[in-house]
Amino acid sequence: MENLLPSILSHEGISRLADGGLYITDRRRLPFEDVEVFCPDAWAASDAIRSMVTQGGGPLEVALNALLLTYRTDRDHLEEAAAALMTARPTNTTMRREISSIMEAYSSGEDMEELIDEAFCRYDGLYDRISDIGAGLIKDGDGILTTCFPEHTFMLSVKKAAMEGRRVSVFVPETRPYLQGAHLTEPCLREMGIECFLITDGMGAHFMDEGRIGIYMTAADLVLPDRTVVNKTGTLSNAIAASYYGIPYYAFTLGVDSSLRKEDIVMEERDGESIRRIGDVPVASEEAMALYPCFDIIDSSLVTGIVTEGGVI
Repeated sequence: MENLLPSILSHEGISRLADGGLYITDRRRLPFEDVEVFCPDAWAASDAIRSMVTQGGGPLEVALNALLLTYRTDRDHLEEAAAALMTARPTNTTMRREISSIMEAYSSGEDMEELIDEAFCRYDGLYDRISDIGAGLIKDGDGILTTCFPEHTFMLSVKKAAMEGRRVSVFVPETRPYLQGAHLTEPCLREMGIECFLITDGMGAHFMDEGRIGIYMTAADLVLPDRTVVNKTGTLSNAIAASYYGIPYYAFTLGVDSSLRKEDIVMEERDGESIRRIGDVPVASEEAMALYPCFDIIDSSLVTGIVTEGGVI
């Protein structure tokens, strides 16, 4: 499976243990610079996750490696390290649940090295099974709209559909303010040989109206049992447009979080400085009052289906 993925989604392309610490590929600087952030411990790794050095599925692998690093170098502080990692991204409940599960098994006497190795293997299997289902939803000739960087399951779904002989193209919003669509999604699809078009965040409805988009597919930072989806800001407006034009919207998830209700969701709000700039280039006055909510909550009425390892729910 891993040989089908773009290079930045390989295990080594996300993070690696070396030199007594953890190296994380800095996705904020791709595709112009291929550099890594060195983290000497789990607390630095938590800060890197919080600072968007990696995002989407990246924090899960970083957290697993950071926990393994702590086990090898600072075992007395394993509980504290796990707590720091679990709270690094409030909406990434998959990461929180996995670290919690590993710590519970470890406290029951299971081997930490084996637990983490099993976790990596289990998620590889999940990506493969979920993408088999996702690929089956894509029709020949489909234009696919996505949002942000939809990671392993989406990328594999599109690749598998293409390998099965279906003609596909992907419309990739740039995804302000960190430009994950422009910097990550589009280059990955190009590397995989998938036809793709970079568009601005407000263009999705335009191409729906032209009939060039047949399906909307995203990852999901969080899915609730009632099929409410939490994903990158911009997902909601595209989901509303898709509903208006009768276009199905599917979100990929590694697991539904039954521990939360909609009112329990903690929304990250970031500094508006990111809105006033694109990278280091100012696009607005420093006096402009800017708002940056990181995520949208997409009501289940706008969601056609959630793609899971067990099928579409």
